[in-house]
Amino acid sequence: MAVSIRPDLTSRIYPEADPTCCSITLAAGIDHFDRLPDSLLILVFNKIGDVKALGRCCVVSRRFHSLVPQVESVVVRVDCVISDDDTSNSSSSDKSRSSASSSGFSSIFRMVFGGIVKPFQALGQLLGPKRSSGGGNDDDAGEMDQGGVTHHSPTQVLKNFNEIRFLRIELPSGELGIDDGVLLKWRADFGSTLDNCVILGAASVINNGHYLVCANAGGDDNGSIPESFYTNGGLKLRVVWTISSLIAASARHYLLQPIIAEHKTLNSLVLTDADGQGVLCMNRDQLEELRVKPLSASSASKRTLVPALNMRLWYAPHLELPNGVVLKGATLVAIRPSEQTSAKKEVCDLSWVSTAFEEPYGTAAKMLVKRRTYCLEMNSF
Repeated sequence: MAVSIRPDLTSRIYPEADPTCCSITLAAGIDHFDRLPDSLLILVFNKIGDVKALGRCCVVSRRFHSLVPQVESVVVRVDCVISDDDTSNSSSSDKSRSSASSSGFSSIFRMVFGGIVKPFQALGQLLGPKRSSGGGNDDDAGEMDQGGVTHHSPTQVLKNFNEIRFLRIELPSGELGIDDGVLLKWRADFGSTLDNCVILGAASVINNGHYLVCANAGGDDNGSIPESFYTNGGLKLRVVWTISSLIAASARHYLLQPIIAEHKTLNSLVLTDADGQGVLCMNRDQLEELRVKPLSASSASKRTLVPALNMRLWYAPHLELPNGVVLKGATLVAIRPSEQTSAKKEVCDLSWVSTAFEEPYGTAAKMLVKRRTYCLEMNSF
């Protein structure tokens, strides 16, 4: 008597099983997933990580629905950032700007960074708690756009997870609009305030540009910054990069508060973007510090107040990396709060700077820190 066998999960889990037995077992309606212990299934869910895939797993069975909230490692990839066109927010923003107009720094800030205020407002709507709209009071409901698409913030999506230890949130793009060909990357570590920040920038990135280096290498510059750097706007551009990156980092940090407060099991939190422009990191001690010591918010916008800073800057007119890529006007900035710098004795330890970026930019950082160091200071803002 012929027996028809279909490829199924049973044959994949138990390839050595007799086919006839498999068919009889399936006919009896036994789910072999029931034989797997919960700990093994949770391990599989942790390997999946992606919150959307985990959401699909929840609807497979009641058992999966009960196990998915116990996942410890979660990745949230944000599809889009919803712009916030609330007129009340606009008016309050205008009031904040007018009240800060007495400060010279605030005037410069509005002139230089006015173009990036809107993305920060949009990021706030996306990551922050959902505002109640006049209709219902269902906390599970997301905000609807005109096309009938429901949007949920990461705060909403994660609220049913109760065992998260490792969380990664990925935005669709970085907040800072930069010209094509310009390199700008930053990494910042936060506790209740900024612990450190490393910024790597270059005016242009040239592939296979060895001829350009040879043509411009008239001699050893001994790591010194050329005089033209101060007169052609090079220094001003680096200052803009530095302040922009710090504002982006402090805005992300401020908006993570509700997630950190709700998920007390967190050991690691990373907020990055698909462009690889910026990475904000918090470890277990830093997360606990924020819970115990509330952050200081900037009075001008929804971001964490940046403390007074000590900065080290390294510059190379042309930096050729081992893979043949050339960074023109390569600049590395290492930033720490002034209080922290004065308290630490290991000021010469720059390992946290040279390991801030993935390759090939990690190599670029290691090459730059060997050059002459320039020290700067910046007031709190």
